[in-house]
Amino acid sequence: MDATPTPAPAKGLESHPRKRHLPFPYDQDLSPVLRHLNRRTAAGRRRLANDPHTAAYLAAGMRLVAQHLGPGAARATTVRGRHRVERAVLGFLSQRAVAAEVANNPAAFPRRGVVSTLRTQWRTQSDYVADLINFAMWPVNYRPGYVEQRAVNTERLVTGDDFVRTVHETAYRHTAEGARTPSVRLSLALMAVADGDDTVQRALADTYRGYLSSWKELYADVIEARNLRLRPGLTLDDLANALSAATDGIILRSIGDPGSGVLDHDRCRSLMGTVSLALIHGFLEPADATRERTLEQAVEARIGARTGTRTGARNGAGPDGAG
Repeated sequence: MDATPTPAPAKGLESHPRKRHLPFPYDQDLSPVLRHLNRRTAAGRRRLANDPHTAAYLAAGMRLVAQHLGPGAARATTVRGRHRVERAVLGFLSQRAVAAEVANNPAAFPRRGVVSTLRTQWRTQSDYVADLINFAMWPVNYRPGYVEQRAVNTERLVTGDDFVRTVHETAYRHTAEGARTPSVRLSLALMAVADGDDTVQRALADTYRGYLSSWKELYADVIEARNLRLRPGLTLDDLANALSAATDGIILRSIGDPGSGVLDHDRCRSLMGTVSLALIHGFLEPADATRERTLEQAVEARIGARTGTRTGARNGAGPDGAG
């Protein structure tokens, strides 16, 4: 997650005085965050981004995400006394559902939601969902204390004495929090259903680029401080993508199969810690190693000769099979 500092309050919003009374972070300048609003000019998009009615629909969407994707949420519908999973994964974010939820906004927000007004703000539902992703994954929406804890973990990973323990602790905390965070669950759900929706796919891609950029900075600092280098043929992008993909997979597994043990809350450990160490060991080598080896060469060196040859050697045969 990006450690972007909290932005300053929105400025130049005299046309929307009610904006100043909205709770944080809805009182901030949202124009850099909302990129799919239904306006052609930059000035028009900025005004619409900071319209209290835009904030009202975002707040309604965020609440629906928490209700339907948060831990312990009631996501099942009853059919003849039985429960089934709702087939429309994002049906709860339909324009009608979002507009209706506006009525439940806190008093500081507009409380009259209308589908036609929602369509005035965003031309299509994909545009709205894309901006909801941008807003939900905006760093100021992360849990309280995230930025401070991230700074502590970074320092320990770069210069701390017990690197392995720090990797395990950081991986557990990041994975466990991701599994509990509705916005993370939203991004994972969208990845499963966004095929063919270019608008949502671009929003997800942009989110990942921003998310991974700060992690790549951390990985580069660790590599330098720990006197390591990437194996030939591998890049920092490869390492970041591998760790990110593994994290997503373990979060999904922990949500869908809580008994799998990929998250051990009693020990504050996770399979992600083990995977992280394995990837570090596989992707990196000492910077002062005299011989560079690709990952494939390193695996071949570890595995050795083919099984048949090794069996023959154990039986006393020579390299050519002769005794």
